[in-house]
Amino acid sequence: MTAIICGVDVSSQTLDASIGHSGRQVQRFENSPDGIAELAAFCRRHRVSLVVMEATGGYEKLPFTLLWAANMPAAIVNPRQVRHFAEAMGVLEKTDRIDAGVIAWFAEIRRIVAQAPPSQTQNRLAALVTRLRQLTDLRVAQTNQRRLVDDADVNASFEGILALITRQIREIEAKIAALIATDPLWRALDAAFRTFKGVADRTVARLMAELPEIGTLSGKAVSKLAGLAPIARDSGKSTGKRPVRGGREGVRSILFVVAELVSRYDPDFAAFRQRLTAAGKPAKLVRTALAHKLLVRLNAKARDVRNDLARAA
Repeated sequence: MTAIICGVDVSSQTLDASIGHSGRQVQRFENSPDGIAELAAFCRRHRVSLVVMEATGGYEKLPFTLLWAANMPAAIVNPRQVRHFAEAMGVLEKTDRIDAGVIAWFAEIRRIVAQAPPSQTQNRLAALVTRLRQLTDLRVAQTNQRRLVDDADVNASFEGILALITRQIREIEAKIAALIATDPLWRALDAAFRTFKGVADRTVARLMAELPEIGTLSGKAVSKLAGLAPIARDSGKSTGKRPVRGGREGVRSILFVVAELVSRYDPDFAAFRQRLTAAGKPAKLVRTALAHKLLVRLNAKARDVRNDLARAA
């Protein structure tokens, strides 16, 4: 039996739903708890097995969470992929109703599966890690601005702000450490990841917050998820350069930095870097290759940790 999919176009105020891509059954709901409850009832009446919506900068979080709470499986997809799909299928028009149908069509063709929402603990960790990154960026910006100032009063203002930011950073770091300590999986991953010299508190927290799938996917799949998998660009007898793109920018950026540190201490990584450099590879390619190698190694360690915990359960 073919699964019935409901595509939902999400905005800040409304939810436009389409059962399948034909547009025969469409309805608009408010993006509010009451409106989402009506959407769930609408889907049940039409025997929907999956609701699919695009990531829309946060407006999708409430309907996604409340649909799952109402026992209606849901998934979130990449809006860029949906737009490219629409253009490839000749759908150039763009309205909320049309978009909802295209989302359902995309989900059907791509065989999108339900994605369970993260736990409250996972959400809390992600929120703390995001705030820590924001405060760190703010401290760097304030420090750079202070260097250009000679006035004593203005410098005093900078000192006060920097002291406050530093205090808040330490408080959030303590909360992140305490949160990781409460979860057996996170504690085990923390210990496993730190076997690489150069992997410290922030790296572990970023990976757990922004790449919770680590250890559940193959090395190739997790590399693609982080945007570190080379993309083939071959045609006929021509072999093009294989760039990396897409994926989770936050994970990729931290791995670039940490892989550089690891390569200073780990003989295997140091030798790998030396081979690439000696072969005349560009610095950017070397940096990407090191990050990719580190991610694959971390993913393997995470897989071992998950397997050990499963056997012990």
